[in-house]
This record gives sequence, C-alpha cells and structure tokens, in this order.
Amino acid sequence: MYFEKLFIFMPTKTSYDTYIMADFENREREEVYSKKVRAGKRTYFFDVKATRSNDYYVTITESKKRLEDGVFIKHKIFLYKEDFEKFAEGLKDTVEYIKANQEVVEKRYEYSENQEIAKTADEDFSFEI
Repeated sequence: MYFEKLFIFMPTKTSYDTYIMADFENREREEVYSKKVRAGKRTYFFDVKATRSNDYYVTITESKKRLEDGVFIKHKIFLYKEDFEKFAEGLKDTVEYIKANQEVVEKRYEYSENQEIAKTADEDFSFEI
C-alpha cells in the first residue's frame, strides 16, 4: 500500500544520532541554502534551514516519481549541527565498505528537455567528506 504523505514524527535518535522525520513539512523553517542533485530516477535536495533562533540545520530529501500514478514520493532526514561529525563519519565508513566489497560504477546523467541520458563515468567513483 502506498501513502502519499506520512505525518509521523519519530522523536527517537538513530544510531547516527540524527533525528529522522517523515515528511513533516508544516514545521519547516526559513531556507538559507539549497543544493539540488539529480541522480537517475531520484532527485536529492540538500537544504540548510534556520530555526526561529537562527540556528542552522540540514534537511536531506530524496524525491522519486512513482511510475504508476506520477506522484512524487519524498523521504526526509533532519540533520542537526551537533550531529554532523558522527553522521559524516558513519556515511564515510559505509561508502568505504561498499567500495571495498563491490564494484561501484558511477553513472552521470545529462538532461535534455525531453529525456535524461545516463553515461558511465570513466573515472573511479570517489566520495570525500
């Protein structure tokens, strides 16, 4: 069963010490900076937002269009500055594990007005934090 919107706040911390919230858009604050990354069928948004007290935090949103009905499904993670170091360390370790245990081929996508075209990168996949 698919859900278009999920309004559940999970106030417990994950193993990466980040709060995870599922599409909790009504509580979002002022957007300070935004970076959009298109990756095949998914689009990722890295947004810096400010709280009422002007404290910055990051939201990472994955957006994917569902083929059967064209609805965009979004998943969102809220990452607070006190968790940046541990989150970055966990992400780096996880990516290094995958690179050490499986071949990783990065695909680069070029977008035209009518279609997207995937190209395999000649260089190795690299990831640095």
